[in-house]
This record gives sequence, C-alpha cells and structure tokens, in this order.
Amino acid sequence: MPEIIFPGPEGRLEGRYHPQKERDAPIALILHPHPQFGGTMNNKVVYNLHYTFHRLGFSVMRFNFRGVGRSQGEFDQGIGELSDAASALDHLQHLCPNARSCYVAGFSFGAWIAMQLLMRRPEIAGFVSVAPPANMYDFSFLAPCPSSGLIINGAADRIAPPADVEKLAAKLKMQKGITITHTVVPGASHFFDEGMDEMIGAVEAYVAARLADPAAV
Repeated sequence: MPEIIFPGPEGRLEGRYHPQKERDAPIALILHPHPQFGGTMNNKVVYNLHYTFHRLGFSVMRFNFRGVGRSQGEFDQGIGELSDAASALDHLQHLCPNARSCYVAGFSFGAWIAMQLLMRRPEIAGFVSVAPPANMYDFSFLAPCPSSGLIINGAADRIAPPADVEKLAAKLKMQKGITITHTVVPGASHFFDEGMDEMIGAVEAYVAARLADPAAV
C-alpha cells in the first residue's frame, strides 16, 4: 500500500511510500513546500520528483509535515519540520535496512529543510534542491556542504529570485571535495507551471549519471 502512517515527534505523520523489489535499492526522501502557503506532499513538483526517483530504481517516500493533511501537530517555523524529516528518514531506513545509498530532495521550503537534514545525516549521499528560497532563509549552515548535489530553479522565479539561487550555488561550488551542479530552466516560474518536463528531465539525467558513476561528480 502506498499510504503509510508513521510516528513523528508530535504524533503521527502521513506519507506515501513506493518500494522497489530489490532489497538493496537506494532510497530517496522528498520534502514539500511551505505548509502555510498550501504546500503538501501532493504538490505537483513533489509528486513528479517522487515518481522520477522511483523510475530510477529508488524506494521513495514523501510525507506531510506536521499539521498538513492527516499529520498531527502544528507548524513550527522549520524547527519541528526538520525533526519531522529526520523521523521520516528513520522510518524509510527502517523499511529499507539494506539500501545501498540515500538521497534527499526538496522543493522550496522543503529544499531548505532537506539541506539542513543533509548536514545532520552523513549517510545522505546526494541531494536535489528545487527552487531553494535563498532570499528568505539562511543557508549559511552549509559550511561545508557534506555531499554533492543538484540545485535547479526557474529563470522566471519571482518567489526565489534566480540571482539569490545563483549566489548560493556559486558559494557552494567553491568548496573542495564535492561537486555542485546548478541548472536554470528557461522561462520557468517558482512552481514550474511552464518547464516542468525540462526540470524533471534535468533531475532524472543528473541522478541517473550519479548512479552510473558516483565518482564522476
């Protein structure tokens, strides 16, 4: 069953989980945008990311942060949501104890939470950060960023302006030992009303290349 309920810091959390048959399949956790602005695990960017990772052979989980859908609790300014994400990763690892690698992906607010989770969980081998709101949130905790990953945003994004995302990517690219790939989708807004296929195609190509040769990036 794709629908799951699992324990979180403030009660139950609601998610969707799609496993692979292979016991050592890699795992991916997908995080949704801001709960107070309509963000849920069924956001179309999150939904498409979920199934992209599944097509690539990952066992994938997405879930609703506290206070969203059937998830218990109340919005906690990102602090509690980071704890929710950690609990979700714990549960995903419990479901897939033999996973050979772990990725995290997030969209907008979810990208901010995903990058914080990356700092706390050394087992995360790679990340996909879609439209990270570098103008709204402090990303200076990425010092240093522990894993290589993809940052992707729309050229016509008015919520997370491209210039701010470019500054974040440029700063991370200066770090040694990791590779940050930054892709801009022409004409795409924050929600990829146009450019969804291009964005997903870029994510799929990036992750597929990482899987084929982890040392190449």
